[in-house]
Amino acid sequence: MNFTAQPNLSRIAEDQTEGMREGLPRLPALVRTPSPRVAIKVKGKILFVDLGEVVAVQAEGNYVLLHRNASSYMLRESISALEKKLEPYGFIRIHRSILVNAAFVEEIRPYSTGEYGLRVRGGKEYTVTRTYKKNLKSLAEFWIGTSTFFPN
Repeated sequence: MNFTAQPNLSRIAEDQTEGMREGLPRLPALVRTPSPRVAIKVKGKILFVDLGEVVAVQAEGNYVLLHRNASSYMLRESISALEKKLEPYGFIRIHRSILVNAAFVEEIRPYSTGEYGLRVRGGKEYTVTRTYKKNLKSLAEFWIGTSTFFPN
C-alpha cells in the first residue's frame, strides 16, 4: 500500500489560530479612524468638538456659531472660510449664512416660492434659498426618487 504523507490538519489549524491571535491586537487600530475634530476656545480653555456632532453652522456677523444638539459654540471665522474647510466632512451650504451637516438631514420640502425647507434631526428647520438649491440637489443625488423633485 502506498500512503502519501498528509499534512497534520490540527497543526495547520493551530498555526492559523496563532496567526489570528497575533493580528487581533492590531485590529482595533485598523478599525479606528480618527474622527475630525475642531478646537474651540471656550471660557479660557480649549474644547475639542467632533464634527460628526455638529448639526449646523450659522453666521453671526464676523463670527459663526457651531450648533451641536443642546449647545452652541462661537468661533471668529467667516462662513465662507468654514464652508471650504467643512465641505470634505459632509457640510453643505444652504443659505448665505447657514451650513448643515448632511448626516443630520431628515426631510426636504419644496415651497411655492422656489425655495426649500430642510429639517434636520432634532426638528430644527432651515430655508434653502434658490441660490444654494444646486447644493441641495447634489446632496440628494443618491436618494431614491429624486429625478423630478429638483427640476432644472
